[in-house]
Amino acid sequence: MLWPMVRQLPRRMPLAELHCHLGSAVTPSVMWGIAHEQGIKLPTKDYWEFRQMITASPTRGHSFDGYLHLFHWTELIQSSPLAMERSVYEVVGGAYRKNNVTTMELRFNPMKRNRGGEQDLDHIIAASLRGMDRATLEYPIRPGLIFCLDRAFPFDLNEIVVEKAIVWRDRGVVGIDIAGPESSTFRVADYSKLFRRARQYGLGITVHVGEAGPVEEVGQVIELLEPDRIGHGVKSAYDPRTMAMIRERGIVLEICPTSNLQTGVVSGWEEFRWIFDQFRRNEIRFAISTDGPEMLRTYIRDELATLGRLGILSYEEQVQAAQTSLQASFVPKVTDVVAAARKPATRQEVEREEA
Repeated sequence: MLWPMVRQLPRRMPLAELHCHLGSAVTPSVMWGIAHEQGIKLPTKDYWEFRQMITASPTRGHSFDGYLHLFHWTELIQSSPLAMERSVYEVVGGAYRKNNVTTMELRFNPMKRNRGGEQDLDHIIAASLRGMDRATLEYPIRPGLIFCLDRAFPFDLNEIVVEKAIVWRDRGVVGIDIAGPESSTFRVADYSKLFRRARQYGLGITVHVGEAGPVEEVGQVIELLEPDRIGHGVKSAYDPRTMAMIRERGIVLEICPTSNLQTGVVSGWEEFRWIFDQFRRNEIRFAISTDGPEMLRTYIRDELATLGRLGILSYEEQVQAAQTSLQASFVPKVTDVVAAARKPATRQEVEREEA
């Protein structure tokens, strides 16, 4: 079926990236360089094989666990203060150059960057914030860090991550998240008090849910953790009660289309068409994000352009999604960023210059 041409968002329009994992956002060439600088022994000496090793590909099948496995090498390579500073700097600056992203929220688990306790957590965090500061000195962008708890971690380790977020909240840590694979030992109720404490200190709350797990967990998360946003949440479209809870509480869904297709969480664009129609009917607010632009080989403007080209989102709905992203950001004063005086170059032009 042919869909009518839908205008793409102008390059001058500032965008916010709300759902982006540091482990899947650094370009492979930079990761390759960092690995060699750190003296990390890689399983291959061929760059192109390495590139394939840390990027998702439809030819390797669609699997949620398979996608999470890609983070093994990226997290290992980023496991030092120097690597974290460089990684954050490259992602924040690259997002502005390639997509005119002026608000960038990067999420990661600092405990997955300290080599099992070998590296000091505060050094890892401080280095990440230095990378963020370097980027803001060079580009008109407002970034923030979100610390991810892990479903597979015991409670005491996740509690440490939250406490670190509280300690560093005045330096650029803006929120907390729960991510990771489904785990039989993880109970949402265990984290109610901990998340309430984080909220009291002004941290934003977002949770990965409604992706690989059951839709019933979305309601549990909403009632017990009271999130401002939900990471993915696409399965919510299948439950009217959950949709009503999201609407009534004004929760924003962070939708990452290519990621959900790659992991097999959503079967195809036609299912996404139905999902977005349910959001529309239930007045659900959502933002469009990438999950990880380099690992998934996509960018926010690619995501929006595809949704427009397939007739899933109108131009006006794309503009609304972009505005919702800015409004829902945990980063303060995002509207203070000065708009580009000239039309920014396309991503393809930027990538040619940087090659």
